[in-house]
Amino acid sequence: MIMKIKCNKIVLTISICLLVASCKAPAVTVMADNKPIPESYNVNKDTTNISSIPWKKFFKDKNLVDLIDTALKNNQELMITLQEIEIAKNDIRIRKGRLLPTVDPGAGAGVEKVGRYTSQGAGDASTEITPGKEFPDPLMDYKIATYAHWEVDIWKKLRNSKKAAISRYLATVEGKNFVVTNLVAEVADSYYELLSLDSQLEIVRQNIELQKNALEIVKVQKEAAKATELAIQKFKAEVLSSQHREFDILQNIKETENRINFLLGRYPQEIKRDKTDFLNLLPTTINSGIPSQLLANRPDIKQAELNLTAAKLDIKVARAEFYPSLDISASIGLNAFKPSYLTMFPESLLYSLAGDIAGPLINRNGIKAEFLNANSRQIQALYNYDRTILNAYLEVSNQLSMIGNLEKSYDLKSQQVNALTKSIEVSNDLFKSARVDYFEVLMTQRDALETKLELVETKKQQLNAVVHIYRNLGGGWK
Repeated sequence: MIMKIKCNKIVLTISICLLVASCKAPAVTVMADNKPIPESYNVNKDTTNISSIPWKKFFKDKNLVDLIDTALKNNQELMITLQEIEIAKNDIRIRKGRLLPTVDPGAGAGVEKVGRYTSQGAGDASTEITPGKEFPDPLMDYKIATYAHWEVDIWKKLRNSKKAAISRYLATVEGKNFVVTNLVAEVADSYYELLSLDSQLEIVRQNIELQKNALEIVKVQKEAAKATELAIQKFKAEVLSSQHREFDILQNIKETENRINFLLGRYPQEIKRDKTDFLNLLPTTINSGIPSQLLANRPDIKQAELNLTAAKLDIKVARAEFYPSLDISASIGLNAFKPSYLTMFPESLLYSLAGDIAGPLINRNGIKAEFLNANSRQIQALYNYDRTILNAYLEVSNQLSMIGNLEKSYDLKSQQVNALTKSIEVSNDLFKSARVDYFEVLMTQRDALETKLELVETKKQQLNAVVHIYRNLGGGWK
């Protein structure tokens, strides 16, 4: 008796030591505080922010609004992202289910024949049973029972796992919002590019007519011995060069239309648009607000923040793996060696209840490795969060600078176009009176054409810059 008590004490002491040893976990890496975001974009501190404007009100062109609306319904990338949200939502259900006991009803039948000269067989043979009621040999086994198992979440491992799944679900929602705001901006960019190409095509065609008229004048002058064949060939080459550029622009128009159709998830068709007055389009007035608003408006920042939250919860889950776990299992049902005996209650009643507590000992290196991985993923998520904020601030800063510079550039380019347009008329008049040669006329027409095309390109950049600042401030997904 004394020996038995001593053995029990030794076993209890060893068990306690094992549990204590299993509870030791590595320390979590503590990261430095995030750098504060600047108070302004070095412009002003007005809190008015265009990102709060819904995209249907931000864009005034009805054709563009219709295109964006179609893209948001049919774009394949957006549809793929929506399925990622469904996957994340189902993951929450999985994690939530682990908090509850598992209950599995079941039924079964079996047969067992043991040797007579075994402990079980000898015991069966020695049983006193009245004649006609001998113990069955072989012995059947029929069972109808329900089994339950429950891991008691004493260290909040399962609850933290569910919270991490919720954070990742919310992160996928923000990821979808980020896809939406980029999709809106991409459709708008392509639409304005299409309008600019239409305008360039019109300018080139007008220039071709102008060059053809100059060519006819040179031909007349040659007949009057005021010009040479060289002048005719030079003017003809300019006409052919402009016609070549016309077909290049037509190809770019087709490719841009197809790019928009791809974003809209449909096969090639003409894009409905207004092809006139592109240069008269006015960019939307910009109100950038303050940098701290990016944290609430930019979906990619909120996504990075939620992923960081999930990574921190993963640390807690990984740390809980070092602690002992408490499992409770139970069963209840009916069990007999003849089906007719199953209804004999309580003789056929089967039930069990057991609780197990166990902690990791041998496989601690594997658990430690997973913990270190979770710790590294947390550090990665923090750096990604800081990088996303920094990138957002710099994107806005760059676009604000670009908008200001493009406005000045457009004014200067407009003045240049006006001057060259007038110089074409002057050069033609001087050429007719033989006061300048054909080369000056050619160069004047070429410079005017290039400058007009550059003016159209600058206008497109202005419109795209406004779209980009709207996107970079977090607009387009609400």
